[in-house]
Amino acid sequence: MKVRNNIAIMLDEAIKIRRDLHKIPEEGYGEYKTSAYIKNYLRNLGYEPKEITKTGIYLLIEGKNKNFSTAFRADMDGLSVKEETGSKFASIHENMMHACGHDGHMSILLVFAKYLIENKIKPENNLLLIFQPAEEGPGGAKAIVEEGLLEKYGVDEVYGCHVMPDVEQGILAVKSGAMMAQTGEFYIDIKGKSSHAAVPHQGVDAVVIAANIVGALQTVVSRNINPVKTSLLSIGTISGGERVNVVARHVSLSGTMRSYEEAVYDQMKKRVIEILKGYETAFNCEITCRFVDMYPPVTNDPILHKKFISLLEKDEYKEADPMMIAEDFSYYQKAVPGVFFYLGSMNREKGYTHGLHDCRFNFDESIILNAVEMYARLAGRERI
Repeated sequence: MKVRNNIAIMLDEAIKIRRDLHKIPEEGYGEYKTSAYIKNYLRNLGYEPKEITKTGIYLLIEGKNKNFSTAFRADMDGLSVKEETGSKFASIHENMMHACGHDGHMSILLVFAKYLIENKIKPENNLLLIFQPAEEGPGGAKAIVEEGLLEKYGVDEVYGCHVMPDVEQGILAVKSGAMMAQTGEFYIDIKGKSSHAAVPHQGVDAVVIAANIVGALQTVVSRNINPVKTSLLSIGTISGGERVNVVARHVSLSGTMRSYEEAVYDQMKKRVIEILKGYETAFNCEITCRFVDMYPPVTNDPILHKKFISLLEKDEYKEADPMMIAEDFSYYQKAVPGVFFYLGSMNREKGYTHGLHDCRFNFDESIILNAVEMYARLAGRERI
């Protein structure tokens, strides 16, 4: 990707920031060292950052037009992963790692802030830089939206990105419409009646009921959802029974549901409940189900997407493939139009091919400047 000279010369700074942050990964809402680093860095540049939702930070940079505001978001938290990159700047926090690129995301906004102030650039519109905690859970974006930050500064549009090892280094990947899925979990408990295995008619076999439910739930997607509406339901765990010669009185199941549309997700939930009620009646047992609804789908605004790609040359981006992973950036998009894009990091020559959340995940810091360049184009509404 083509990067303007006064951003390209900031590579050493990008490397330093990223490696400083990489050493101190912290769990969601526990990003105290990370938050302090961001505040100190911005204050040293002459900015006045403010705090939000415990460990979050935001910064307003006033533009020429104060009646239009653009937000850029970076997530802050690390993962409970034991790092095995072997790098000299590996995590100093035991069993914690920036294995999802959030150190890179924060570095992008910090370098962007430095680029603007050192080059005395007054953006066309107000810019709101959001450093958000707890993306990996429980979802800091929702808290920031509910605290009214977007409303307070009249945010009209929001942008965010994610380092992506499935996309070649130097390329941005983006698409209009659904890009990442809504996700949820379900936890099913089946209560039957135990008996000796020699007299199964005196019991209510929770294992047999569970086996039937596993099969029936596979029809939620295959026979109840329009086949052009991509969705997924998977059983991840099953446990129960007491011993080999006892009819099981209890079995528990858990799984995940994902869809690119909230209405489809709701339809799946409804059908799961109906199936479980049917088996409860058919087998004279008690079945309970608990749903944990997680992040909504990431859905890029078509108008903003068109504007986004208009700032790129054809060899600088590609159409992104939708993915069934989740991102709480979706909460911002429910409040205002937004675009989320992937920042390509795959570099086979350097061995940067490991996936997100892998203990060996790493990337070439030069990609940070690609995102800074994109944000500079969005702030100035022009290509290089």
